[in-house]
Amino acid sequence: MGIDELERKASFVAGGLALILAAVLSPHLFKNTTVIDKLTPSKSNTCTAGYHLVGSMCQKATITTPSDWLVQFLEILVIGAFILFFAYRRKRAGVAVASLLLGLALGSVGVGFLFFGGWLIVRALRLQKYGEASFFASSRKAREASQAKREARAGSNRTRGAKVSAPAASHAPAPSKRYTPKKHTGRR
Repeated sequence: MGIDELERKASFVAGGLALILAAVLSPHLFKNTTVIDKLTPSKSNTCTAGYHLVGSMCQKATITTPSDWLVQFLEILVIGAFILFFAYRRKRAGVAVASLLLGLALGSVGVGFLFFGGWLIVRALRLQKYGEASFFASSRKAREASQAKREARAGSNRTRGAKVSAPAASHAPAPSKRYTPKKHTGRR
């Protein structure tokens, strides 16, 4: 029930992308960097406090220290390494969970990791239900199962029609001292 070759290759790509993203963040760990925040100006072409109008955008320069980036760098590095480790070990659950965690941690940048983790989970559910992980094979097997159900229902309707007989008289169960309710005489 491990991952197949397609999922394994995609897992290695996802893990590699995570490590590349960690490498892109690594220059922020060695020196103070300047981050520029941008906003659109108001209708009167003014900026909020702390922002300056540069061209048609309001900009604010913020100096960040290496400690501001350390947690995010370690998070991406460690989870990317987990994705690669679980891909190497062919563990679908580990790759899916690590991808979902990385996608949630990165926010809008991690949407691809969220889709990848979801894709792995959907394929695992299809494998569990139909015995095949691909969408084409599982839909074919679902059609076959549906056709078998229809034929079974049609067969049971034909056998029911052949056994038409008079309904048997229903008998009440034998009274029990402990559980049978008292009979009402009809008068109140």
